Amino acid sequence: MTLVPGTIRPPRRLDDVPGWFPVLDQVLFEWFLDRQEAMGTRGDLLEVGVYMGKSAISLGRHRQDGENFTVCDLFEGDALDDANQAESTKSYRALTQQVFEDNYLAFHDTLPRVLKGPSSIVPDKIAPAGCRFVHIDASHLYEHVRDDIGAAREALLPGGIVVLDDFRSEHTPGVSVAVWEAVLTRGLRPICLSTQKLYGTWEDPGPVQDELLAMVRGREDCHLSIQQAAGHRIVRLKSKKGMQAPPFPPSRFAHRAEEVAPGKASPRRRGATRTRRFAADLLPPILTRAIRNGLSRS
Repeated sequence: MTLVPGTIRPPRRLDDVPGWFPVLDQVLFEWFLDRQEAMGTRGDLLEVGVYMGKSAISLGRHRQDGENFTVCDLFEGDALDDANQAESTKSYRALTQQVFEDNYLAFHDTLPRVLKGPSSIVPDKIAPAGCRFVHIDASHLYEHVRDDIGAAREALLPGGIVVLDDFRSEHTPGVSVAVWEAVLTRGLRPICLSTQKLYGTWEDPGPVQDELLAMVRGREDCHLSIQQAAGHRIVRLKSKKGMQAPPFPPSRFAHRAEEVAPGKASPRRRGATRTRRFAADLLPPILTRAIRNGLSRS
């Protein structure tokens, strides 16, 4: 594979894909999805807001035969209102559908179902009560997040898991308001909180919380605290230094040799060129010739 100037080098590992998917959340995604599959739970997967595909690639690995995986994002499209358009332009200027699809296909043979547009199109495209796992990481604006949470509730089958990103970041107060409003007034039950995401359900969280607590207490790489708030048991998790992400298969490009885009010199040759220029500018001619001869032999 020869790189064309200006293209992005294909990812070799999941960590090569740009995006915000901390190691703790990778562990939790795997745990919740593995648990569902071990219990024989079947249902579709949904991600709203994909950025460059890092968490979608992870989710796609858990699509079982007969299940659908759907993703939704504006990509380079236009938002429905000025505030959402400004948010998209500021934070996701580099995101295109092609970049997402290229990254995803580096790890999977086929794409998920891709919905290009605002998250408001999801309720008309997803069958009610058909999803077992929904990840919401789209707009940070309160009105949009509120509606996304409502769409997730309609999409989830009984006992399904919703994951809400950026519920506590200082730059996303709209997400915080919408998420805790859903907990206090819309029946959402927290299962656990990571540094970045809230994991919840609209069913009794007790059984899954108990299993999660047993798993975490058996690890040495995760901080755990439990608090009570407004009648909810709040399980807080934070990774310790050295926590490792779950094993993930490398991409189809993992074993390809490093290649340099046409017309671009290797770092060593660029360094040699800078040395020649330095010598020509500052040194006597006899030393300049000696340095040039030495570099040409290297």
